[in-house]
Amino acid sequence: MTDPTAGAAAEDTAAEDTAAEDTAELVHRTDDRGVAVLTLDSPHNRNALSTRLVAALRDHLTAAGGDDSVRAVLLTHTGNTFCAGADLRDGGGSPADLVDLLRTLVELPRPVVAAVDGHVRGGGLGLVGACDLAVASHRATFAFTEVRIGVVPAVISLPLLPRLDPRAASRYYLTGERFDAAEAARIGLITAAGENTSHALEPMLSALRRGSPQGLAEAKRLVTAEVLRAFDRDSDSLASLSARLFGSPEAREGMTAFLERRDPAWAL
Repeated sequence: MTDPTAGAAAEDTAAEDTAAEDTAELVHRTDDRGVAVLTLDSPHNRNALSTRLVAALRDHLTAAGGDDSVRAVLLTHTGNTFCAGADLRDGGGSPADLVDLLRTLVELPRPVVAAVDGHVRGGGLGLVGACDLAVASHRATFAFTEVRIGVVPAVISLPLLPRLDPRAASRYYLTGERFDAAEAARIGLITAAGENTSHALEPMLSALRRGSPQGLAEAKRLVTAEVLRAFDRDSDSLASLSARLFGSPEAREGMTAFLERRDPAWAL
């Protein structure tokens, strides 16, 4: 006989899980000898770029950028996924908010280093690309999955296209193929790949701790100038493109198929 209370209990558990997610701190900050360590910790959606996570990360970055004790920011993650990209249950998020987050990373007067020890998909590659330095372990995998759900890497192209090998960008934007850390380093997405992130991070963070605040800020300004020109020129048009595509019938079918774990209608 079916337990008549089972459905209610399951609903209560789901409601409790949702409430816990709503109150959870999605980004944690710790400090380590002049390095502000920001950890993405949103396991329920694999650190996807939800409205709440984007806002929390931007706030932490702004605070670290205004902290005179901080020489650099280290962006890392819990779990086996650095960032799953757009939060499809959140409608893909706000393109304008993502532009603001990526620009905050690029303009921050402190170097930002990404430590990737897991999977990166879609918009998560934009986070990595907006960082000044990035290291990834052999466990990391990358993919521009947007084309498979009916959208494109629009906003994240702002920091990425000025830095990526053009032929590689064409291949991976169009195919959505998965690639590893060694390939990510070859095409300019990350700075270094290795067996683990700590081996590559140690000399970089040690060197950044020895830099003067003024020297680090001005050196960063030099190497990000072309990226910021892309923001000034293309932010509005790419945000509009993203909003238009995410609202299209094809994208609705693609996102629904993804969430239902089936092929979209157009797949052959």
